Amino acid sequence: MDGIMGMRKVASHCSLADVDDLDLARLLDKPKLNIERQRSFDDRSLSELSINIRAVDGFDSMYSPGGIRSGFGTPASSARNSFEPHPMVAEAWEALRRSLVYFRGQPVGTIAAVDHASEEVLNYDQVFVRDFVPSALAFLINGEPEIVKNFLLKTLLLQGWEKRVDRFKLGEGVMPASFKVLHDPLRKVDTVIADFGESAIGRVAPVDSGFWWIILLRAYTKSTGDLSLAETPECQKGMRLILALCLSEGFDTFPTLLCADGCSMIDRRMGIYGYPIEIQALFFMALRCALAMLKHDAEGKEFIERIVKRLHALSYHMRNYFWLDFQQLNVIYRYKTEEYSHTAVNKFNVIPDSIPEWVFDFMPTRGGYFIGNVSPARMDFRWFALGNCFAILSSLATPEQSMAIMDLIEARWDELVGEMPLKITYPAIEGHEWRIVTGCDPKNTRWSYHNGGSWPVLLWMLTAACIKTGRPQIARRAIEVAEVRLLKDGWPEYYDGTLGRYVGKQARKFQTWSIAGYLVAKMMLEDPSHLGMISLEEDKAMKPLMKRSSSWTC
Repeated sequence: MDGIMGMRKVASHCSLADVDDLDLARLLDKPKLNIERQRSFDDRSLSELSINIRAVDGFDSMYSPGGIRSGFGTPASSARNSFEPHPMVAEAWEALRRSLVYFRGQPVGTIAAVDHASEEVLNYDQVFVRDFVPSALAFLINGEPEIVKNFLLKTLLLQGWEKRVDRFKLGEGVMPASFKVLHDPLRKVDTVIADFGESAIGRVAPVDSGFWWIILLRAYTKSTGDLSLAETPECQKGMRLILALCLSEGFDTFPTLLCADGCSMIDRRMGIYGYPIEIQALFFMALRCALAMLKHDAEGKEFIERIVKRLHALSYHMRNYFWLDFQQLNVIYRYKTEEYSHTAVNKFNVIPDSIPEWVFDFMPTRGGYFIGNVSPARMDFRWFALGNCFAILSSLATPEQSMAIMDLIEARWDELVGEMPLKITYPAIEGHEWRIVTGCDPKNTRWSYHNGGSWPVLLWMLTAACIKTGRPQIARRAIEVAEVRLLKDGWPEYYDGTLGRYVGKQARKFQTWSIAGYLVAKMMLEDPSHLGMISLEEDKAMKPLMKRSSSWTC
């Protein structure tokens, strides 16, 4: 067998040098196909994808060749030449290009940070899957898709490695958290070392990496119109392997994905174990993206059926049990406990006395959000920015819920945006709770890092969500706040304090995704047509009968 399908297995701690040269070269030589959008899976109801509906083979009946537009209705970027850019934009592009990583002369990603002043490099000199996403979007918007294609193929090759942590073998579909390119100038050989979690803090595999890979593959396809990459047997298999991990049957009684702490952007112990909103939103987004790209062949049809069923169950569960607004908070406050049978209202037996005091003052009369976690006898009422932004972008949130999230951000601007957008979580945990939840983590002290820190990278997600909900003025205001200090402070990784006033105590400077996040936010606001590569419209077939009162009806 040739290509990835026949590539020999190597241990995850080994390097990749000559093993994949022919594979990568072969994949890169695939001809490009530029197409014009006719009608995508994104626009179709899930009910149309039922097994009883006539199967559509791949993308063939949805598109016809023609046109030179750059994507499924997303025109090639012209914004960089059509407006007078902020002086920060040129500086940002220069810094972003300095972060490029090359393998055999081809760019394959961007390193996490180019902070020459830092004595400890740690793993900031690696290409992280999640960190590269805003860089990839910036390059796609700027009409430079090749680096994104190279990255997708390189990480796909790494997925084929045998992955072990101590004596335990990880699932075949696990994508790496990061990889590092080593250059040997004497031998003139480049090698790649991948990390699947065996070197990470806490030794946790990155659940989100596979989701980000699928989301980015769709973004590339949407932006360039190049369907040939997603249709390769290798990419099809890569998607199926990721989905097989997530859709496997077990003991779960919920459609949400059960996760360990530290398995996502919040990669340290922060009490997100269980069913964290960040993972559920990315899971939902990845399922919908995969549904648009999987071929309707024998192997693809099986996954399509499973995806459709899971999406229906997941959207109902999240919209009903994770959603919190003023009225629902009042309902939970009045919950009866120890209810038995299927008629129970308090289905998770949440004790009202466990509701934290802060949430009563935080919740505005108009507005709402998806809480951090729901599991038996436990609700994590904290706000998580990434999960709520992607709930909007993936249409996991209904249009009404999306508007309510925007209402909340406006009503709680000082708490969530302050002097540097955007709080990754709110509020911070402190005191005895901090000691128990984080294990006395010295990096996640109150209002720092993942514990209530402010992360500039989240600016692009906020901007995309604002554009989708028709509230660009919120994004413009947040960008203006960031522009006051971001460049002057050297593009920090995160900020500390209740208002995000101080550069994080351990924040790296020239953090690549802080730079790229700013660029994507600026370019997307200037040319909102690029939103399509990272946004999905609501599927009417998944719209549930909402039985609960919601804040937008006040």
